[in-house]
Amino acid sequence: MTGLFKKFKNTGILVIGDLMVDQYVWGKVKRISPEAPVPVVEVTDENLLLGGAANVAHNILSLGGKVYVAGTVGSDDIGKIVVNKFRESGIGADGIVVDRDRPTTVKTRVIAHSQQVVRFDKEIKSDIGLATLSLVLDYVRACIPAIKGIIISDYSKGMITKALIAKVLRLCGPRVFVAVDPKVGHFEYYRGVSLITPNIAEASFGSGIDISDEKTLIAAGKILLKKINCGSLVITRGDEGMTLFERGGRITHIPTCAREVYDVSGAGDTVIAALTLAHSAGASLKEAAIIANHAAGVVVGKVGTAVVTPKEVLESMKICPDKPGKQNNQPQRTWRND
Repeated sequence: MTGLFKKFKNTGILVIGDLMVDQYVWGKVKRISPEAPVPVVEVTDENLLLGGAANVAHNILSLGGKVYVAGTVGSDDIGKIVVNKFRESGIGADGIVVDRDRPTTVKTRVIAHSQQVVRFDKEIKSDIGLATLSLVLDYVRACIPAIKGIIISDYSKGMITKALIAKVLRLCGPRVFVAVDPKVGHFEYYRGVSLITPNIAEASFGSGIDISDEKTLIAAGKILLKKINCGSLVITRGDEGMTLFERGGRITHIPTCAREVYDVSGAGDTVIAALTLAHSAGASLKEAAIIANHAAGVVVGKVGTAVVTPKEVLESMKICPDKPGKQNNQPQRTWRND
């Protein structure tokens, strides 16, 4: 794994998706408001973090990969902050389109005593216009010689459209691995991609099967593979880990490696970032899924939208190996469904 991680620095990944900012307002609650039965949060700190597709890009950078980004921001102060944060991190901002007709998406979370009290969002969810689409596709075309994988991070904020994905797939051809973090309602957009990574709720909706046990999980996975005609599928299952479905009927259950869960915000971003980067660097899908599972186990142990480093992933593998044990009491199982 150490050898694989060294290959990350030469592995280019393009992230296309809904760029967002996660604003955190930190404080303490000592009383209830006299105006309404709600807590009064005494603010002690505030910070802004990259969220959505921006967090996916940040995870790839933290893991040591070479990352490119395509998306939109508004012509507002928050949009300028996003661009500046990318540049400060060493991520090129040439693929970020400033759209004067929509604000930068901001999710503001108020947190007191490590617990989220409330969240409010500022956003416009209509599809991007043709001019923005054209600029993004020009950037994708320019990036293709330098990349081995593309991540489409769909948060249903208007950036990811059916036309965009179809044109990206035509530009890439079979050489580039295209992975999608999907959104409910958009499954028809993803036909022909290399991989999708829905959670249980998204997989249930996309397959039309209420996933409640292993039997329904496998049925839903098989339906989605056929319905979307994708190369592979990873269903993330929260505290039960994840399940990898591959063409040919191969199914692998990977138990969770999280030891303490503080915040699941951005865990899906970490999964698709780690999985796509590892596979594009030469890992098999199974190996890449195991790496992604450990990466997710690390970030859910942190408060707020977080990222993971190769060192943290390797430490997780030492503490929580992929075999029965104290932290991982179910064996990893792989079988072929004929």
